[in-house]
Amino acid sequence: MNVCLLIPNYDHGSTIAEVLDSIAFAALPCLIVNDGSHAETRAELERVDAAYDWVEVVHRAENGGRGAALRTGYRAAYERGFTHALQLDADGQHEAKDIPRLLAAAKEAPGALILGRPIFDDSAPALRLYGRMLSQFWVWVETLSFAIADPLCGFRCFPLGATVRLIEHAPMGDRMDFDPEIAVRLYWEGLEIVNVPTDVVYREGGVSHFAAGYDTWLIAKAHVRLVGGMLLRIPRLLRRHFR
Repeated sequence: MNVCLLIPNYDHGSTIAEVLDSIAFAALPCLIVNDGSHAETRAELERVDAAYDWVEVVHRAENGGRGAALRTGYRAAYERGFTHALQLDADGQHEAKDIPRLLAAAKEAPGALILGRPIFDDSAPALRLYGRMLSQFWVWVETLSFAIADPLCGFRCFPLGATVRLIEHAPMGDRMDFDPEIAVRLYWEGLEIVNVPTDVVYREGGVSHFAAGYDTWLIAKAHVRLVGGMLLRIPRLLRRHFR
């Protein structure tokens, strides 16, 4: 295994240095995808690019959304010879101390998709929790299984070969709808799913780019697409469960 860390970043200039300091102990190369951030964040990313010799910033000229940034990151990591990308967010909500747990799971099952299963504290907004439960239900329908414990957590480890092959032939959403869709589609491709419990904290003053109305609508549309895809795959999915 040749693992890198991957962080999508859109205007998280105020937290990225803290996140990098928290993950430095892992001693892994890190790719940051600058998704067309504004000048202040871009300047901060250029600073950390120069200050940390294990960090490389990949710049996108325009903001394309979370999904677009992650696809750029997977391709960039794969082109650089990495076999796996351990992905976390730039806002500091993921616990860096759990990186070894996700890495251990990936080493145990190198062909699997490793998903963080979030454990929330009282900082989690109730509306977000209800939305997660709804998305969780539909993912269970779309896979005819309980394999994916949480479809929205951004703390994940991807096997890059299978991931890049998928994104080259399967169109997916560009924003927050990307996270559940790629997890379901990788399951459809036959990947094992391993869920690793991890603490998630919504930090006071944290910057979120989740647009409650628009992104919820996009996620709903993604689930409509995925339910349709599930119906076409019912025989294959059932064979997987009973083989």
